[in-house]
Amino acid sequence: MSKTLLQLTQDGLWKNNPGLVQLLGLCPMLAVTATVVNAMGLGLATLLVLTGSNIAVSLIRNYVPETVRLPAFVMIIASLVTSAELLMQAFTYELYEILGIFIPLIVTNCAILGRADAFACKNPVLPAAVDGFMMGLGFTLVLMVLGAFRELVGQGTLFSGMELLFGEAARSWKIEVIHDYPNFLFAVLPPGAFVGMGLLIAVKNLIDARLKARQIKVPASPIIAGSKRVRTTGEIS
Repeated sequence: MSKTLLQLTQDGLWKNNPGLVQLLGLCPMLAVTATVVNAMGLGLATLLVLTGSNIAVSLIRNYVPETVRLPAFVMIIASLVTSAELLMQAFTYELYEILGIFIPLIVTNCAILGRADAFACKNPVLPAAVDGFMMGLGFTLVLMVLGAFRELVGQGTLFSGMELLFGEAARSWKIEVIHDYPNFLFAVLPPGAFVGMGLLIAVKNLIDARLKARQIKVPASPIIAGSKRVRTTGEIS
């Protein structure tokens, strides 16, 4: 049974989030989320590749034989990653240099190939596009929240270096949450990423448990003994 667009949105943003639930793409997620701008740059690139690959795979799903399906998907993803890489080199070169090898490594991100193989190749273009966009958006949001946490705890700031992505006009977006903050190196280094990721997963699980506990269980209708009269409509009364 195909999912509705609302279900696809809920899956991508919360119920089946690639970062918090599927735990895919952890390598770049933990490596580059020292600041919000790094997380946003990688997240936007991943979102564009994931959406584009889902659309392309859905369009060719009836024409690619089973024997070459996965190689074809990888070629599509690699082409889109190369395009994203060239765009970043042209417009956000300094950010591209900071992200380094993790932009080309989007090709090997299991979240992208997984959505192409599990959903896009089995569904029409619109659901595939929505699935790719929402999964990419959910992944980007997790990256940004983790980046904000690490930047705040590690440097006492938020949105520093945003000019690398949005130009000089964004230089003033930097917020010094804590003045004269002594940098906390642990949060900026990879161990801080593991701790922050664990806290995010714990918070999500706590929220899910609270929501599940609040669900009202509707008791089943009691079975009434006695004769029943069958109507011509087929209903029993």
